[in-house]
This record gives sequence, structure tokens and C-alpha cells, in this order.
Amino acid sequence: MIEARGLTKRYGSTVAVDRLDFEVRPGVVTGFLGPNGSGKSTTMRMILGLDEPDSGDALIGGRRYRELGWPLREVGALLEARAFHPGRSARSHLRALAAGSGIPDRRVEEVLGAVGLADVGRRRAGAFSLGMAQRLGVAAALLGDPGVLLFDEPVNGLDPEGIRWIRDLMKALAAEGRTVFVSSHLISEIALTAEHLVVIGRGRLLADTSVAELSARSVSLEDAFFALTRDSAEYRGDPAARGSDLEAQGRGGAS
Repeated sequence: MIEARGLTKRYGSTVAVDRLDFEVRPGVVTGFLGPNGSGKSTTMRMILGLDEPDSGDALIGGRRYRELGWPLREVGALLEARAFHPGRSARSHLRALAAGSGIPDRRVEEVLGAVGLADVGRRRAGAFSLGMAQRLGVAAALLGDPGVLLFDEPVNGLDPEGIRWIRDLMKALAAEGRTVFVSSHLISEIALTAEHLVVIGRGRLLADTSVAELSARSVSLEDAFFALTRDSAEYRGDPAARGSDLEAQGRGGAS
């Protein structure tokens, strides 16, 4: 289980994450939603020990990430698709990660096959498309066969077939009893993937509920999300005003 307890992070006078409390339980896919600048990536980085909270705790199985004996065997994460040396092959990249965590070499071949990269394992990862790089990132997350998985925008760069693949993969991982936490700006995709939701805005918890319960608040999950985060969006505007501006620009161009 992932736990955030009073999690707070400041950058100067800006409060990126503000006394955040939530739990991510095993056995279901939990979606992590929020407007741009809401603190989702910062929260994930604190869970993974990449950023130090100013106060509060981010725990995995009751321990901080730095307290885990073999992190890759307990937690897998995809935060950045191109988090690899561009000159290395996909296979070499995974072998280096495996060697540092006592993971047998055969596991490299297993995860390459699982993500559909078995035939291009010898190619330089730097030449990969964004979608292929994303699949390599998923392979690295799965390498240690961990019980906890975090994915930040996992469908970026994937074609429709790839999107369905990652959706089915996350559901299958949760069905095995793993903890799966996925951040995305694609509300429609989260609606198809997740069962539970954690929604934040301006670093604060706005909702910790099921997809079904939040969807029931409005005509769709998207509408419910926008209603919930209306006052937390980084950029807001009046659609009617934007329409008037565009109309005026059109008249100006015609003259």
C-alpha cells in the first residue's frame, strides 16, 4: 500500500503539495487526477524518494522509499519515458538495471517480450520513437516483478493499440493483487482503466473516491472532474469571451 500522510512540499513561496493525505490500496487501479500544476508529479517524486517532503511522509508498505532493501524488486515506476542512456541498447539498459538489483538476466528477456520489444532489444534506445521509449520504461518498471507500480502519463506517445495494451496491462497487474497508481491528464482513459480516484488541486486533496461515485455527481466523469477542480485550475477563462475574441479576430481578418 502507498500512503501519503500530511505530505507537504514547498518551492520558495509556492506550496506545490499541501498536507496531502490518501492511501492507494492493492488489487485495484487507482487513478491520480488534477489540473496542470496541481502537484501530481511532485507527489509521485516524493513517494519515490526523488524529492524530500518539507513535512509529512510518503510510505510504501509502511516504509519510506530509501528504507527499502531492494527498491526495484518492491516498487516499479515510469515517470519519464526517456530515462535511459541513448547510446545503449534496450537490452543493455535493462541488464544494467537488473545487475544493480540482483535480478536474473532471464528477467530482461521476459519483460522485453511482455512489452513487445523483443525484436528490437539490440537497437539503440536513443533511436526509439516516443511510444517505443514508453514501452521500454514500462519494461524497466516491471523488471523486478514488484508489488507496487507507479505510472505517470503512461499512454503518452502510444498509438490506439498501445493505449489498449497499457490499459489491459495495468488492470491485469491490479488483478494479481498489486498496487497500481497511475497519473494521467486523459480523463476518458482513466474512466476506462481505474476503479478508484485520488483527485488533487493546488496540492490539496479534493476527492478520494471510486470512479463510479465521482461519475454519479454529473453527466460524466469529465464533467464531475471539471466541477470539482474549477477553482484549482492553473488557467481559467470564460469560453463565451474566447468565442467573442475569435469572432472579432475573424472580422478583422476579413477586412
